[in-house]
Amino acid sequence: MSNGITESISTSRSGWLKDNEIQDNSMSDKYSVEAAEALANEALQLPISEAVPIYEQLLTTFPTAAKFWKQFVEAHMAVNNDEASRQVFSRCLLNCLQVPLWRCYIRFIRKVNDKRGIDGQEETKKAYDFMLNYVGADIASGPVWLEYLAYLKSLPAQTTLEESQRMTLIRKTYQRAIVLPTHHIEQLWRDYESFENSVSRALAKGLLSEYQPKYNSAKAVYRERKKYVDAIDWNMLAVPPSGSPKEEMQWMAWNKLLSFEKGNPQRIDNTSANKRIAFAFEQCLMYLYHYPDIWYDYAQWHAKGGSKDSAVKVFQRALKALPDSEMLMYAYAELEECHGAIQAAKKVYELLLGDGLNATALSHIQFIRFLRRTEGVEAARKYFLEARKSPSCSYHVYVAYAMMAFCLDKDSKVAHNIFEAGLKRFMHEPGYILEYADFLCRLNDDRNIRALFERALSSLPPDESVEVWKRFSQFEQTYGDLASMLKVEQRRKEALSRMGEDGESVLESSLQDVLSRYSFMDLWPCSAKDLDHLTRQEWLSKNINKKIENAVPPNGAGSSDRSISGIPNVSNNFGRIVYPDTSRMVIYGPTQRPGPAAPMLPGVPSTLSFGNTLSNGGASSSLNDIMKVLPPALFNFAANLPAVDGPSPDVEFVISVCVQSNLTSATAVSVARPQLQAGSAPSTSSISGSNNYKQGDRLPGKRKNSERQENDDTTTTQSQPLPRDAFKIRQLQKARVTSSRGGGGSVSYGGSASYGSGFSGDLSASSG
Repeated sequence: MSNGITESISTSRSGWLKDNEIQDNSMSDKYSVEAAEALANEALQLPISEAVPIYEQLLTTFPTAAKFWKQFVEAHMAVNNDEASRQVFSRCLLNCLQVPLWRCYIRFIRKVNDKRGIDGQEETKKAYDFMLNYVGADIASGPVWLEYLAYLKSLPAQTTLEESQRMTLIRKTYQRAIVLPTHHIEQLWRDYESFENSVSRALAKGLLSEYQPKYNSAKAVYRERKKYVDAIDWNMLAVPPSGSPKEEMQWMAWNKLLSFEKGNPQRIDNTSANKRIAFAFEQCLMYLYHYPDIWYDYAQWHAKGGSKDSAVKVFQRALKALPDSEMLMYAYAELEECHGAIQAAKKVYELLLGDGLNATALSHIQFIRFLRRTEGVEAARKYFLEARKSPSCSYHVYVAYAMMAFCLDKDSKVAHNIFEAGLKRFMHEPGYILEYADFLCRLNDDRNIRALFERALSSLPPDESVEVWKRFSQFEQTYGDLASMLKVEQRRKEALSRMGEDGESVLESSLQDVLSRYSFMDLWPCSAKDLDHLTRQEWLSKNINKKIENAVPPNGAGSSDRSISGIPNVSNNFGRIVYPDTSRMVIYGPTQRPGPAAPMLPGVPSTLSFGNTLSNGGASSSLNDIMKVLPPALFNFAANLPAVDGPSPDVEFVISVCVQSNLTSATAVSVARPQLQAGSAPSTSSISGSNNYKQGDRLPGKRKNSERQENDDTTTTQSQPLPRDAFKIRQLQKARVTSSRGGGGSVSYGGSASYGSGFSGDLSASSG
């Protein structure tokens, strides 16, 4: 397929394209909806000979776009090119079950057959029947039924027999139409009543009473069905999923409609219900053509219904639509294998592998497993010997085949030989070392495990050996004695100390080492409170000597802006957003409880306790980087938040709003920065090493800070003092008195209820 829509047609209309160079540039995206719509509109203005290549390219890219097919065939019909029109209809009708396109087909049939007399009438009736069998269940098919009935009524009858046959056909058509939930169901019922009463009132009474309940049921289902149909965009083009909100809404709308149809709300017979469900799937695939889950659901629905051949056809169509989807290929092969068609399944695997040059490691592994299941050990071994020569053969293939030999064939010697053969090739892969070590642990071969770790650690660089050292330490805790345990731990520290700047501190023993050595699974040699305390101490020790980035701001602000370690001047980081590390998030479950296995800084949302990714795509950093961008008051607020056992807020949105919001300008009255009391969360003073001040104490550097704020024109509004509002002062003082009476020896923080004392520059505290 060509790179762009216009590329393939440049030779046929080169002269016209010279005047449309801007259009060529806009067609670079193959699935650009706007470009396709613009090109289709321009094709309307061209002669059919020049428009054909445009339509062909459009329909190659959007094979289920019924509106493009309709426009294409109407262009042929306009010049009376009947043969070309037939060929276009034969290509699109069965894949595009849309009423407007099929009505165009009926117009073409009637145009061709109107002058052929009785033979032409029979052909037209067959065409109507053909159409209603495919799209008669569409909610918008009411006009088609009305048109067909009008056509039948217009046919002449030469004899009484012909008249009787015509009336019988009309009655059957009405009875088919009035039980379908369509937009015109009420009009069809009224017409049917008039028809029966015009023929025979006595017969009409019995027939109408018979079909009245069916009509009422269809009418009730129509009201429900309409709610789902109205949410669907019927002009949408089938493009690969990009994750846009509109696409997700359409996916949800179609799945709701499919679930509704699967429930058989009208309680009709299984044959009719299955026909409606299949029709809904076919219509869905017109718009979600590139969604593998829809193809899979359609095939599985056929398979569960006992129609294996229909499921196979769906998979074949799916692979034509999505030839690069490995998921669908595995699902197709699984279907064939489950039904005993081993050779058919093998052909699917061979199609997936191709010539072997572009095959993935996973495809090699799955084919080896398939051969082991269906043809035995020797066939699997033979293919493994071929697969390991492939350039796409990774260490995963060796691990998979070795574990297959060990678990299925119960042959530990062959498995050991495979691991040893792979070690020569993948000694630089930590993942392979760990898998080999796990295998040797199953054999209880501690001697070879130590030899493996020693060989691997002697060749791996320090930055790639972290997990290997960790596994080595865990191994010694299980298999070794205390001396070997301590020796490996010390060697691990020496190796990893070369990676960081604080190498000497890493070499020192700490209580965390004891905690690591004497814990087991989710059992810890300390309480949850002690574990939390040690975790916070470890975090503080790692960040205590870190210097502040951009220590001297461009406007000349001095050290007074940096009284809290790790929190730079807000103006220097204005607009900088720190993103959470979403790769480490977990799905929220109401039954989950934060256990001691995952300690975190208390008071800080769990999303923030992990690493984060900078907005420029940088690597993961510590929690201190998040705190650096927060103003002091917001830092105090975040540090004192309670632990949340539930979904975390949208951190990106909250921080960006807080950091970038402009508060109301205030008069130049300095506000003392509040200090946190050491408690359940690390306070700002504990981080910076400064002392807490009591009420009435004069804060050092306060006057100097105030002068700098007055002289600094670039100071952010967040660092300016609050306005002097007498009403607010009284309200905050009342709140302070109330909290001091009920709270005992609590501290009123300047970031919350003690803003009243901030107007005088003093901290408000109560001591019990």
